[in-house]
Amino acid sequence: SYIVYLGSHSHGPNPSISDLKSATNCHYDLLSSHLGSHEKAKEAIFYSYNKHINGFAALLEEEKAAEIAKNPIVVSVFENKGYKLMTTRSWEFLGLENSNGIVSKDSIWEKAKYGEASIIANIDTGVWPESMSFNDEGMGPVPTKWRGICQLDNFRCNRKLIGARFFSNGYESKYGKLSSSLYTARDTLGHGTQTLSITGGNFVRSANVFGLGNGTAKGGSPKAHVAAYKVCWATIQLDCTDADVLEAFEASISDGVDVINFSLGKPNPTEFFEDGFSIGAFHAVSKGIIVIAAGGNSGPKLGTVTNVAPWMFTVGASTIDRDFANYVALGDKRNLMGTSLTTGLPSKKFYSLINSVDAKVANAPIEDAEICKIGSLDPKKTKGKILVCLLNEIDGLVYAEEEALSKGTIGLILANNKQRGNDIIAYAHLLPTTHINYTDGEYVYSYIRATKNPKAYMSRAKTEVGVKPAPLIASLSSRGPNLIQPSILKPDVIAPGVDIVCSTIESISPTGFETDSRRIPYTIESGTSISSPHVAAIAALLKILYPDWTPAAIRSAIMTTATTMDENDMPLMDQSKQEAIPFAYGAGHIEPELATDPGLVYDLNIDDYLNFLCAHHGYNQTQISKFYKRSPHHVSPEHYNILDFNYPSIVVPNLGKHLVEVSRTVTNVGSPGIYWVYVKEPYGVSVLVKPKYLEFNKVGEKKTFKVSLKALEEEEDVKVKPTTSYVFGELWLFDGKHKVKSPRVVKHNK
Repeated sequence: SYIVYLGSHSHGPNPSISDLKSATNCHYDLLSSHLGSHEKAKEAIFYSYNKHINGFAALLEEEKAAEIAKNPIVVSVFENKGYKLMTTRSWEFLGLENSNGIVSKDSIWEKAKYGEASIIANIDTGVWPESMSFNDEGMGPVPTKWRGICQLDNFRCNRKLIGARFFSNGYESKYGKLSSSLYTARDTLGHGTQTLSITGGNFVRSANVFGLGNGTAKGGSPKAHVAAYKVCWATIQLDCTDADVLEAFEASISDGVDVINFSLGKPNPTEFFEDGFSIGAFHAVSKGIIVIAAGGNSGPKLGTVTNVAPWMFTVGASTIDRDFANYVALGDKRNLMGTSLTTGLPSKKFYSLINSVDAKVANAPIEDAEICKIGSLDPKKTKGKILVCLLNEIDGLVYAEEEALSKGTIGLILANNKQRGNDIIAYAHLLPTTHINYTDGEYVYSYIRATKNPKAYMSRAKTEVGVKPAPLIASLSSRGPNLIQPSILKPDVIAPGVDIVCSTIESISPTGFETDSRRIPYTIESGTSISSPHVAAIAALLKILYPDWTPAAIRSAIMTTATTMDENDMPLMDQSKQEAIPFAYGAGHIEPELATDPGLVYDLNIDDYLNFLCAHHGYNQTQISKFYKRSPHHVSPEHYNILDFNYPSIVVPNLGKHLVEVSRTVTNVGSPGIYWVYVKEPYGVSVLVKPKYLEFNKVGEKKTFKVSLKALEEEEDVKVKPTTSYVFGELWLFDGKHKVKSPRVVKHNK
């Protein structure tokens, strides 16, 4: 199956039934000109995007798809591929944050609660409507602009959960027809319930996970109305297809949502108009809807960030100042801290400890036994002992425990490999388990090797608050640079995404094992899937405070007020305790309260995005007119410098020997005042900003400044050495109250 994208429609934002029929007939006409008949075209097309996005999804031979791509009215043709869930498992579940100073900023909610509540859409695996996070106690009426529907079995939507839809044609085009009993927006995986509850879940007292993290759960925007759009299915294989994602965007735009959260992503970033989410987000933003997206879980490797289009708000993951800790005591009296959500061992005594490699069956490869792959261990060697397994991938959280359970072990220690480092994750294990970092894991392995009868004991998990340093950038969080367009820094910000308490589904157990009979209403999850809805919630609150702000203005407010310092006022670090860089955190860690009063914003409109596309793709005037049909047509500048795109961050990916000039325009959204310009120069780069101050006399006034960058010659600064690496700095505008901060990233090319 393929997507044929044609840009935008010529009809207005509120098409009539006649307009919709006409658009669909145009799709049939186009395809029939390639397939030979209308009948064949109607049979092939399974989605006609006829409202806001212009295009269709169809079953096509590869040769026909290539032929259609050459048609002059076609923008792009691409395969109907799938997205991954951006939490720390291959199958998932979630809810929201409580009892933490970094996350919970009640004052922003107090400011926003008197406005009409925003409508937050979640394009994901659906929703578990019975969750208490979606009760409508204290909710206001459903907004009159709402046009959505409720496709849930045995449940009527309410004033909190105002809508739920499902989209499956794209999945069925790849994997075959679903059973009709599955045609519902009900969540069977958990991921959508988790992310939706984080954005807009209602207040729920005494929420906890096995007694851990006890407190009042609430979404970041607890009085927002929420709607679920199910695009993920898992009958044959877990997949969330481009075609279904595009149809969900069509529906959510028509339904009248204000904010869209997208906690899904592809393993590798793709070109902007060969990606269903990117296309859908472009059309949503053109209608004034802000779109927030997960940045991916492929860190800490550089160049892994996904969802990188400049009209998206891309979010990385950070830790918070709370741990779910348990401890391993070794026979040599060494105590090691790990993390888990499990109870301790059945008896308060030491048990025999065994390395999984020493417990392998005769024919198992050492590499499989080392990570405790299914079928690799000998139960005669493991029964009644604590097993140590190496964790080199997130899936190992599941299969290592499954193997340990089946082989009669009494407990499990999961030790990170070097690449995973300090990235440890609390998980609702069925077996008494702890997850420890790489350094501690190496100590455990050396202890086993050096000891004739190694023994260990594990304590039960407990909640520890006030953990420092915090926040840290999660190792799992994908990093820049942006491989599709290096001049756009991604991720934009980081937000809490490690060990977050959230709502979940109660149809399956926390582990998914058949032997696990436990059912819990709240769980703890990690990933950029969890970070993204935190930011979506803040965006929803800002939408209430400033209903006339554009999506770009809201993003700018959150970015320019983000912090690059931790709670100890020290530079942000990653989980390996190394100082982090903007490729890890973007503009910094979100500060919701400061975002309500940013002072200035870097604004963008649809013309700016079209100019960007002209420069990025080299489109001519005819091509660019397809994206946004209007009268008069957009006319791009003849010589547009993509470095002048008015993004809050500044990236110069190719600084040679010549001077590079970059311009930015800021809009006053606060009181009149004078903003002075301050610069922290990147290493080896001279920076000059003109003018040195900007004076504003009224709200809405715009001022432009220019930044000149030049690589220093060695004779100008003897400390500078030739380099081809990136260097980092900052620029901020300050009026005595508002610090409007932007990261600057420069790559030398000497």
